[in-house]
Amino acid sequence: MDYRKIVNHLGDNGKKYLIPVLILFLGIILMTLPGKEKTEAEPIQKEKSEINQTELQDALEEILCLIQGAGKVRVLLTEAAGKRTIYQTDDDTQINGESENIRQDTVLLTDSHRDQVGLVRQTIPPIYQGAIILCQGADSAAVRLAIIQAVAGATGLTSDRITVLKMK
Repeated sequence: MDYRKIVNHLGDNGKKYLIPVLILFLGIILMTLPGKEKTEAEPIQKEKSEINQTELQDALEEILCLIQGAGKVRVLLTEAAGKRTIYQTDDDTQINGESENIRQDTVLLTDSHRDQVGLVRQTIPPIYQGAIILCQGADSAAVRLAIIQAVAGATGLTSDRITVLKMK
């Protein structure tokens, strides 16, 4: 059967329902087609900009050795406090006469795999205690100053907490 025979067979009443029926069949066909698999977003608590201590040390070594006259460089960072993550909480206070009950629950998000992840309110970066830099060009005051400025900019340390020593 072709399209014209179907329309003639249904008559005038069938013509007014033809387009909605075609749209319905097209929708059913599209829903049954296999779709592209959705990729899951990374959990909220993982940030792509996170750099741990060893990665920062390696990155500093790569950059500091590019300073003119620095030569080979080694970096050691010490942390006073590591990175901290503060999660969002739901606080509930109940007052019964003279007593007060405070309940704090961490707000959890559930992803499509039914994994629960805490809702991150704030991420506090690590606090560095000091840095020791060994480099071949530490004899030059200009090289030492450039290294101290670079490390201070990357870590937030003050110049009195950064030591630059000559490498043998």
